[in-house]
Amino acid sequence: MARQISLREFQQSLAQRLREAHAASEQSSRLGVQAGDGYWLLKLDETDEVLPLPEISPVPLTQSWYLGLANIRGVMANVVDFGAFLGDEPTVRTPDCRLVLVADRFQSYSGLLIGRMMGLRNLQNLEALEARAGSERRPWIAGEYRDSDGRNWKELNVAALVANENFLNVGA
Repeated sequence: MARQISLREFQQSLAQRLREAHAASEQSSRLGVQAGDGYWLLKLDETDEVLPLPEISPVPLTQSWYLGLANIRGVMANVVDFGAFLGDEPTVRTPDCRLVLVADRFQSYSGLLIGRMMGLRNLQNLEALEARAGSERRPWIAGEYRDSDGRNWKELNVAALVANENFLNVGA
């Protein structure tokens, strides 16, 4: 004989399974972006939002990758050309460019200029790559992956980036 279950128990069980599935999906989903010559994955909870490129006020006597300040709804945000910070050529500003705002919890009040959005990527669909001996290791790289098209992706550890000495020293 089949066990009887109340409608309330069924709904609670279903709601719990949906929450668990959503949490698992959030943990494996990353925001894919292109910055400079590379492809990067960002955890969704480490970013606040993605905006079209706002007007940026330059700040004199700063690094070439530090673009200046932007007014984001009344809050001044530092704007960094992420590709140029990594050592690539400065990002050519096109309609595809976006500003990825760092999550408020890092108290960085920064945005990263990226060349274009690449959409959501699921880590389960990517092949994890082993760290190569002797390869350049930047503290803000949390992991490396390869997709089915052969593109290499680096996962950005935003906390490590915004705490990095090089990122904090914008003065020229």
